[in-house]
Amino acid sequence: MTATNALTPARYADVIRLRAVRMVAPHGFGYLGQALSSAELFATLYTGHYVPGRDSLVVSPGHYIIAAFAAAPEAGLLDEEELASYGFDESALEAIGTERSPAVDLTCGSLGMGLSGGAGLALADRLQGRDGARVYAVLSDGELEEGQVWEAALFAAHHRLGMLTVLLDANDSQVDGPVSSITTLEPVAGKWESFGWAAFDVDGHDTAALDDALRAAAADPRPAVVIARTSTMHGLAVLPDGADGHFITLPDSLAEAAIRELEARLA
Repeated sequence: MTATNALTPARYADVIRLRAVRMVAPHGFGYLGQALSSAELFATLYTGHYVPGRDSLVVSPGHYIIAAFAAAPEAGLLDEEELASYGFDESALEAIGTERSPAVDLTCGSLGMGLSGGAGLALADRLQGRDGARVYAVLSDGELEEGQVWEAALFAAHHRLGMLTVLLDANDSQVDGPVSSITTLEPVAGKWESFGWAAFDVDGHDTAALDDALRAAAADPRPAVVIARTSTMHGLAVLPDGADGHFITLPDSLAEAAIRELEARLA
């Protein structure tokens, strides 16, 4: 089951943002920035690409699970009412994904491990003769500082795992500050290409560009990476300048303003 055709990817992205604000608001802080940066990525993926039950979805950075949860109701993977339990004690919808997280096939604790899992799922699909199945692995750009990512990339290219697509949220944000101030990653596309991957570098808030890149990735016989250039502030004008995109503080007044802004855009 894919996302309902009643939602365009751009509108779906704002639904994800609104749900994420409502999920974080009761706690007053949380991983809202990751949902803001990856909303178009998840919305485009769930609209005409990812098919639950046929394909596999890996969310490598566990704190990005908020975006997968917020996108899940349209795909029939969660009831929308369940989202209200996000981040509370004893909830299956934990703020940082675990091995029991619903709505995805794999999420990881330590960063940098998801691509290894995704490559394993893709190889298993081949060995089991699951023709047409695809594996989508969501990674963050900060994870590219982990050596295991590049070991997995070498493995996937060597085994010609063309059914594997990485969706890289390149938002230049990690807990210590801008990724670019900590480790020079560029040229990101060139690095993946040198490892034997097809690479597509696009505006990660442009759903048409993301759709084209995902279609090109599926058509290429090599494993592919879609590098989505994004911002942890995108789509929410009420956020103050300098808000910490990695872990946003969201007092009641700001949460209410954010909900009003998104509801007005979706009206």
